[in-house]
Amino acid sequence: MSVTAGIDVGSTYTKAVLLDAERNILGHALRPTGFRLSAAAEAVFNQALAEAGLEAGDVDYVVATGTGRHQVELKDVAVTDLTAGARGATFFFPGTRTVLDIGGQTMKSSRLDEKALVKSFRLNDKCAAGTGAFLEKTARYMGFSTEEIGPLLSTSREPVPISGVCAVFAESEVINHLSMGVAPCDIMQGAIESLVGKSVQLMKRVKGEPEFTLVGGILRFETMAAAVRERLGCEVNVPAGEMCQLTSALGAATLGHLRLEKLRSERASAGAPRAAAGTAPVSAEA
Repeated sequence: MSVTAGIDVGSTYTKAVLLDAERNILGHALRPTGFRLSAAAEAVFNQALAEAGLEAGDVDYVVATGTGRHQVELKDVAVTDLTAGARGATFFFPGTRTVLDIGGQTMKSSRLDEKALVKSFRLNDKCAAGTGAFLEKTARYMGFSTEEIGPLLSTSREPVPISGVCAVFAESEVINHLSMGVAPCDIMQGAIESLVGKSVQLMKRVKGEPEFTLVGGILRFETMAAAVRERLGCEVNVPAGEMCQLTSALGAATLGHLRLEKLRSERASAGAPRAAAGTAPVSAEA
C-alpha cells in the first residue's frame, strides 16, 4: 500500500494529511505553528501517523506546502500553497474553477483549468484586514476567544459596516462602534462582511467563474460562506468540518501520489528492454 503525506506549514496553523493509493484519508492532524516551524511539521506528521496506526517508514513520499514549506526537514519535495490548494479543492469538488483561500495571515484567489492547474492568481495586499488574523484580533479586543467567534456570529441581527482598508483603520472603527454601544456580535458580523467584500474583489481580479470553492480556517464560520454566496449570487462549495483547514495538506498528499506514479513509470520505462532493430514495439493494448 502506497502512503503519502502532505504537510502544510501555515503562518498560524500547521496541518498534515496521510493518503493511501485509493485516495482514502488515513490520518490527519492540526496544531498552532508557533515559531519552531520544523518542530511543528514533525509534530503534526507524528500525530497523523499515530491516528493512522503507521510508522514513519510506512510513508513513501512527503510533500510540503505553505509559507513554511522549506523548513520541513522530512519532505521529499515542496510545492506552493496555490498548487496544493488547487489539488485539494478539486479533490473534494472536481468541478472547481475558482478557489478562495483565507488563512490567518493571507488571502488568495486562483482560477483553475480543467486539469486543476492554476491559470491566474491574486494575493491580498499586505494588510491583516484581509485575513483571519483581523477577525481574531477583533474578537480579542472585545474580550472573546477565537473559539467564541462562531457562537457570537450566530446571534448577530444588525451588522455594522467596517470599511477600513487596513487593519489599523478598521480597528479604529471597531473601537468607535463599541463606544457607541453596538453589540459585539454585530461588530463581529460587520468584520466578516468587510472580509467578504475584499475576497469577492480578489476573485473578480482573477476573473473567477463557477464552480467556486472556499477553503481556509475562516470557513469554519458558516456565516462567511453564506455572505460570499449572497454577494456572488451563486452557490459556493465548502469542504465539511475541519477539512476546510486541511485542504492544502490534502492537496499536497494527492500530489505525492502523482509524483510516485510518475517516478514508477520512469523506472519502468528505463528498465524495459529495447525492441530489436526493425521490430515494432508491442502495443500495451495487445
